[in-house]
Amino acid sequence: MKNYVIDANALISFVTDRNPEQQAKISKILQTAAQLKSRILCPQNVLTEFIYVLDKVYGVSRNQIKKMIFDFTVMPGVSVIHDLDLNIVLSYWPESIPDFDDAVVAAVYRSTQATAIVTFDQKRQNKWRLLGMDVVG
Repeated sequence: MKNYVIDANALISFVTDRNPEQQAKISKILQTAAQLKSRILCPQNVLTEFIYVLDKVYGVSRNQIKKMIFDFTVMPGVSVIHDLDLNIVLSYWPESIPDFDDAVVAAVYRSTQATAIVTFDQKRQNKWRLLGMDVVG
């Protein structure tokens, strides 16, 4: 079974119409998770970033965001990751990965031996790939 660590921008692409191609790609990944053919691992900080961007950038009401978070987190095949190995995070941050949130995603990828990180952010993709991580996006 494939285990995907999801990044906030992939979730944002799913719930907005900013990029229909990205929305279709993430929809397929979420659908396979809902069918229990794969698993989505979502670091808690990804939810924090998702909430912030929808609230501050897109102006989505907090009640709508709350419903999105609830629907996502109870979906079959989705696991929210609260525990992480801080030693792995600090092995990446700040030297290899200057953004702490990105280092957390990388640490979850490593500690869970995930299949790939799901993101559409090109700069993040490049950082993670340089560190030998597989990226889908």
